This record gives sequence, structure tokens and C-alpha cells, in this order.
Amino acid sequence: MTTRICLVRHGETAWNAERRLQGHIDIPLSDTGLAQARATALSLSGERFDAAYASDLRRARQTADAISARCTLQAILDARLRERHYGVFQALTYDEARTRFPDDYHRFESRDPDFVFPGGGESLQQFAARIHETLHDIATRHRGGTVLVVTHGGVLDIAHRLATGKPLEAPRDFTIPNAALNWIALEGADWRLIAWADQQHLNNALDELPNA
Repeated sequence: MTTRICLVRHGETAWNAERRLQGHIDIPLSDTGLAQARATALSLSGERFDAAYASDLRRARQTADAISARCTLQAILDARLRERHYGVFQALTYDEARTRFPDDYHRFESRDPDFVFPGGGESLQQFAARIHETLHDIATRHRGGTVLVVTHGGVLDIAHRLATGKPLEAPRDFTIPNAALNWIALEGADWRLIAWADQQHLNNALDELPNA
């Protein structure tokens, strides 16, 4: 029995455009992001979803609300779908973080799975465990169905690796544009990739994340 999940990264925010780390900070969509959310909603209007889930952070909620209005489906908010917690890096641009915390930034940039951000952040291992558990819970709850999940770039990074078997520490060689469509499936106990980074409905969506 196959369960399909459509993963959508939230629309663009002003901090995305500034390459500023958001993490758990609750940043709204920009006007560009709101337009992207509406375009994504239109592109999904022909899909039939059995359920929808979204991170409880505003940028994901706003994106999910636009889709829900088109698909007549209310998203369930789940804090486990939040972005990785970047600790003291949150609110800094990537360049600022590199300058202020060069040793920590090197461990972050090299995808050290055990590196925990100072200031209450998560390691890549901790973050991946959270996302694996959440996606498995959602897929199990709607076994055989089709589910929408609106979330964040870091979450999509983990989901792609879950579906392809790519190691956490391997450099990213796939894109994660704002508001694009990404499909994975759970078949029995095995995840697989269906399609990734479909942005035919968008104009120049950002992928400002490191290790692109």
C-alpha cells in the first residue's frame, strides 16, 4: 500500500531574500511569498488530498492557508514540522554567522551530523530524527492516501535524503525552491522519491540555502 506525500516549502520571506537564518523565529511571507503561495494553491487545485499538515510557524501557515482555500482542506498544525533550530545563528545572515562563529560555521557548513548549535539549537542527527518520526507518523495515519505537508527548507532536505538514502553529511546536490512541489512515497517500510522541485507554476523561486 502506497502513501504519497506532497511536500511544499513555504513561500518566500524577506529573510529568505536576505539569506538570513530563520529557524524557529516566526517570520511572515513577503508579498512575493504570498503570490507564490497562491500560485502553488492553483497548481494543486486538481489534486485530491486526504489530509494536510503544516508547521505552526507563520510562513508555513500562510502558505498552507492559501492551498487550503483552493483545496477546501484545513491543515493540521504540527510543531514537529518546524525548521531546524539554529540556536545563536538565528536572525543572522550566513555571512554574519560565518564571521562571528567561524569554527561553528565550519561544522555547520560541512554538515557535521553531531554538531549542536550553541544557544538551544539542534544537531543534524536530532533534527533528522524529529522529521523521520513525524513523516512516518503522518504516512502511517493516512496509509494508502495522499497527504499535503507544508514545511521548511531544512525539513525538505531531510525528506529528500530519507527518500533517496543519501547520507546526512553528504553535500546537497538537489534544489529546494520556495513554494515548489516535492513528492515522496512510503511503500510498506520503504520510502522513495517520486518527483522533486517542480516549479513550473513559479517564476524564479529562491533556493538560498547553503550546500546547493
